[in-house]
Amino acid sequence: MSNAHVGCEFEALARTVLAKQGLDLDPNHKVAVGIASEKKEHRFDLGSENPKVIVECKAHTWTEGNKVPSAKMTNWAEAMFYFHMAPKTYRKIFVVERSIRKTTGETLLSYFMRTQFHLIPPRVEIWELDSTTGDVCTKLLNTNRDQA
Repeated sequence: MSNAHVGCEFEALARTVLAKQGLDLDPNHKVAVGIASEKKEHRFDLGSENPKVIVECKAHTWTEGNKVPSAKMTNWAEAMFYFHMAPKTYRKIFVVERSIRKTTGETLLSYFMRTQFHLIPPRVEIWELDSTTGDVCTKLLNTNRDQA
């Protein structure tokens, strides 16, 4: 199965799980983002205007050799930047696939939060989703930062 198919299937699963939480979200939701007065539309994986919610979904796993998927971590950091640039009026949810490192038992999400915590904006909800069971394994709200 191609990476695009894996991503689409995971996004569909995330949409179903979020719908069970009362969030009816549309795919490819556009929101104007930017760090200054100039804004440009960005397509978030899922979103809604009522209520204002944007979601990024990532179906990434440890490499076959249990190495860090560096390019994927850069992709996660980019998602955090888009959340940072999005209007503060939106609820921001980052949904990632649960992936456990065989050698240490650490999840990819735990690794990202441990090494890239400084890139996660305040008030971003982080959901770790088991793609096999559809269960939300971890659900966090980043509140360890200034709320400015």
